[in-house]
Amino acid sequence: MRLQCFANKRAWMILILSFSSGLPLALTGSTLQAWMVSEKVDIKTIGLFSLAGLPYTLKIFWAPLMDRYVPPFLGKRRGWIALTQISLILTLIRIAFCHPSSEPLTIAVLAFFISFFSASQDTVNDACKTEMLSPQEFGVGAAISNLGFRLALLFSGSFALILSDHLSWKSIYLIMAACMGLNLFSTLFISEPRHHNYSNKNLTQSIIDPFVDFFKRKSCISLLLFILLYRLDVVITFALMPPFILSLGFSNTDLGAVTKGFGLFSAIVGTFVGGSWLIRLGLEKSLWIFGLFQGFSGICFCLLAQMGHHYPMMITAVAVENFCSGMGNAAYSALFMSLCNPKFTATQYALLTSLMALTRTVAGAPTGWMAEYLGWEHYFLVSVFFMLPGLLLLTRFKEWFEK
Repeated sequence: MRLQCFANKRAWMILILSFSSGLPLALTGSTLQAWMVSEKVDIKTIGLFSLAGLPYTLKIFWAPLMDRYVPPFLGKRRGWIALTQISLILTLIRIAFCHPSSEPLTIAVLAFFISFFSASQDTVNDACKTEMLSPQEFGVGAAISNLGFRLALLFSGSFALILSDHLSWKSIYLIMAACMGLNLFSTLFISEPRHHNYSNKNLTQSIIDPFVDFFKRKSCISLLLFILLYRLDVVITFALMPPFILSLGFSNTDLGAVTKGFGLFSAIVGTFVGGSWLIRLGLEKSLWIFGLFQGFSGICFCLLAQMGHHYPMMITAVAVENFCSGMGNAAYSALFMSLCNPKFTATQYALLTSLMALTRTVAGAPTGWMAEYLGWEHYFLVSVFFMLPGLLLLTRFKEWFEK
């Protein structure tokens, strides 16, 4: 019965929106890292490129504008989605003609703008998906949302890396721009969701009210800290995955097929398992259990660092880490949906995902120095202990939902 919840029209709409959200992420993350490694850019510079993802942490500042204003075509949600997708297409075409070794500053600026347009698209997509669902459907919606997101990462990560052994990076980024064009076409067939009947008197009020509403909650500070820290261990584990795998002597094809292909398949399975068990366990128990799993799974990469160029261990480490991360992500997304006031969906969801992205961006910046100082084995061992702060804060769970 639980699987029947995944098969309806809204599920497909959420899948399409999530795929569009996930596509640009790898193109400024792991895929861009592999491109820079192939052009002999040093590891410290690669680590700093995680700062290009800052718009994902700052989108809260323009999210109220997207909640208040309606574009002159396609409606409040679809209009903004189309505008951000057009901007992404143009920026991806431009970055395709750059060279990381000789134009690192240009690449950094373009990566920043890709992140900006992608973060803006996420703001509207997240609001649109949340408004399509009833509270009872949040667990299933989170699973489908993560499925679409992971499929996009499979395409722009695994598929792109495999192609890089046969095509130029220019061709790969042009292919990704064309895929975003298909997402733009799909936006025309997505139904505009019904919006909560709430009218802001002025721009100032539309900016302030969502935050006043959110920060009136009991223990909101511990909630925000939890959002920052719950997946810190996962962020550190994945931050330098492409350089780590390549340093062990694996090829770009190995990186694409195993870590981005098989790994994302494992994450998709984990997402479905997590979404199904969310219905049975409830949100609080799921966050506890999945959080422990995703924390201890990092030990597998410690073993891989010890064993070196070892295919079976690489496959095992990638499968376990991605499966557990997929389960944790399903519960994490369901939490976000549950916390949003329907009056301020885009702004409050943007606040929560901005904090999530802040962890990925800021924690990713020093990872190059950590790996160089600690060595790969100790780097992944240390990452396991970063699960503890989030789990300690989870003891305040019931307070977060008190009026």
